[in-house]
Amino acid sequence: MAGNTTAKSSCPAPMKATSNGVFQGDNPLDFALPLAILQICFVVALTRFLAILLRPLRQPRVIAEIIGGILLGPSALGRNTKYLNAIFPARSLTVLDTLANLGLLFFLFLVGLELDPKSLRQTGKKALSIAVAGISLPFLLGIGTSFALHATISENVKEAPFLVFMGVALSITAFPVLARILAELKLLTTDVGRIAMSAAAVNDVAAWILLALAIALSGTGHSPLVSLWVLLCGCGFVLCCIFIVPPIFKWMAQRCPEGEPVEELYVCATLAAVLAAGFVTDAIGIHALFGAFVIGVLVPKEGPFAGALVEKVEDLVSGLFLPLYFVSSGLKTNVATIRGAQSWGLLVLVITTACFGKIVGTVTVSLFCRVPFQEALALGLLMNTKGLVELIVLNIGKDRKVLNDQTFAIMVLMAIFTTFITTPLVMAVYKPAKRRSTFVYKNKTIKRKDTNTQLRILACFHSARNIPTLINLIEASRGTDKREGLCVYAMHLMELSERSSAILMVHKARKNGLPFWNKGMQSDGDQVVVAFEAFSQLSRVSVRPMTAISRMSTIHEDICASAESKKVAMIILPYHKHQRLDGALETTRTEFRGVNKRVLEHAPCSVGILVDRGLGGTTHVSASNVSSTITVLFFGGRDDHEAIAYAARMAEHPGIRLTVIRFLQSPEILEEIINEESKPSTASMDDQILGELKKKISSASPIKYEERVVKNAAEIIETAREFSQCNLFLVGRTLEGQVVAKLNSKSEGSELGPVGSLLTSPEFSTSASVLVVQQYNNSSPLPPSTSINVAEEEEESI
Repeated sequence: MAGNTTAKSSCPAPMKATSNGVFQGDNPLDFALPLAILQICFVVALTRFLAILLRPLRQPRVIAEIIGGILLGPSALGRNTKYLNAIFPARSLTVLDTLANLGLLFFLFLVGLELDPKSLRQTGKKALSIAVAGISLPFLLGIGTSFALHATISENVKEAPFLVFMGVALSITAFPVLARILAELKLLTTDVGRIAMSAAAVNDVAAWILLALAIALSGTGHSPLVSLWVLLCGCGFVLCCIFIVPPIFKWMAQRCPEGEPVEELYVCATLAAVLAAGFVTDAIGIHALFGAFVIGVLVPKEGPFAGALVEKVEDLVSGLFLPLYFVSSGLKTNVATIRGAQSWGLLVLVITTACFGKIVGTVTVSLFCRVPFQEALALGLLMNTKGLVELIVLNIGKDRKVLNDQTFAIMVLMAIFTTFITTPLVMAVYKPAKRRSTFVYKNKTIKRKDTNTQLRILACFHSARNIPTLINLIEASRGTDKREGLCVYAMHLMELSERSSAILMVHKARKNGLPFWNKGMQSDGDQVVVAFEAFSQLSRVSVRPMTAISRMSTIHEDICASAESKKVAMIILPYHKHQRLDGALETTRTEFRGVNKRVLEHAPCSVGILVDRGLGGTTHVSASNVSSTITVLFFGGRDDHEAIAYAARMAEHPGIRLTVIRFLQSPEILEEIINEESKPSTASMDDQILGELKKKISSASPIKYEERVVKNAAEIIETAREFSQCNLFLVGRTLEGQVVAKLNSKSEGSELGPVGSLLTSPEFSTSASVLVVQQYNNSSPLPPSTSINVAEEEEESI
């Protein structure tokens, strides 16, 4: 009886869910719900703060979350028992672990969504060989290291499960973390990035299989038949899911058409299936996470269904609940248990073995596959990335008494160290910027000596809103008399964020082109790709859909490097404002303006900024129905020369009428500035350009030329208003002349120049779109090399 009383007194009393409030004498921290809320807020605030601190070092957020968990545990803040008993008391840990594992369950479902089984089947021999080497050598070295640990600090654990857990822990490559590092370093589409992603995907699947084996071996049953039954039941569960689940999900996906919201019933049914699968695998004995992961892998990746699931789940799970798992892990991690020379020596041994196995195994096989040494070394460093899956393996081992406190702390520090060094070492070892192509192509402007050569344009867009006007502009630009025609690279600009769906964007982008070229593969159903493919088939224009994924602060590097690698003559960018229903321009995102300015500064060719006011309406206008009027406001200067060259090409289209208005200074103004320095070379070039244009004018010509003498800015504005009923204004960005200088005070944005700012100002009423052109200046220094990654493709010489 006394023994029972002692046992009862040692167990913490269960916590009630909610309190009656402080005014009735209750301490909120003594109740489960308010304490859980405080824990979540505390954890999220700390991990986000650490992520901001580590951002300049280009570290993935998982590093900040692991470190944050350790800081909240007994290694740092937890050394203060008052804090630990108040914020993370022992009786709250069951609720904390339940919430953490529930969040982890759905996060592993998202990780499964990131893996496409079809891409695994298409893995090349080179990537498969590297993946096998990147698993087998670290696994064997992990088993070897486990003997040293078992003989010193892990004497009282089962040897067989311990060997397998150590092997798995050292052989894992974190696929989601690796994808983020590659995207951050702009290596996704280099040979290194493609091989690393394919090998990591194979590695990820193999790691889950090995982890299932380790869990089965770590069971508490004394009979080996128990482990065998666990493995067989697990295999049976996977096979049943493979045959039963995909047809159901395909039926759901077919009932979710592109552009329509996914029905809530299907989302709820899928999430319920995730929970049910987790229950089954937990009942089998291989952890609930496996069921969620398997369901995620089997969800079809085509169509809007997978994206809708990610949007519904990811923010709540990865933003609030998943950080709790890192805290749950951090509370089990006590770095203070690593004491003495022996323990620190074992830490060095584990880190050295982990790095050696991954790097040497990957580099050796890569060299056999004829990968250059520098790229092979970068591959080895990338494959050494650890992350959440590593932490899951270690926590399962800790919960099953396979890893003791000291071994667990050593392994967690190893995971942090190997992931932390990946980005700086890859940046130091592999610099594609140094491998910048040495070719110099000559046609970097639309204005050229031989107008019969192929014109290449890189047209960028942010969303489907930009597509109709962009396609109509391309239609007008194709130049029916050109022998080599027009080639357009349509680049979808997508922001890389910390959200899990960024990885889904990467998968979509990898199918498309440079950076992810579509080389004749079946379209994945994306509306943007379909729109451009349909236009390409209906016209003589070669359109290649592209996707660039990067942070807004560096996406201009992708644009400029892609333009240079594809030898384009002009980059067309959407203006950072869009038209509202009342006709006014409204800012879409201020970051877009910064992107445009950086492209204007660093572009290797001419640049055009398109202010979209619905050129041709909201749909694509077929070639036979095109009827547009384009007006060029000509003041003089290089940019105006480029605008004239572009307009002259557009005028070749049978449905385009072109009006060129040249503004001349009145005699009074000329007398005032007679003593000022003149620029005869520029003026003579203006006359030459316009002289060539006048030769094309005939009675049947769609080109009309006028000269207007103006005294001041007011007369310029009045003249421009006369042509406000046209469909498109084509103007230069930087202009020359005394009259246009008076418009500078009215300039709203430097990216549009004085005339472009006038035509987009609220005071100037027009429904015409505006294309502001900046000609590439050969005398300007080339922009610094960027590390944009380009897929290898045969290039035609221009």
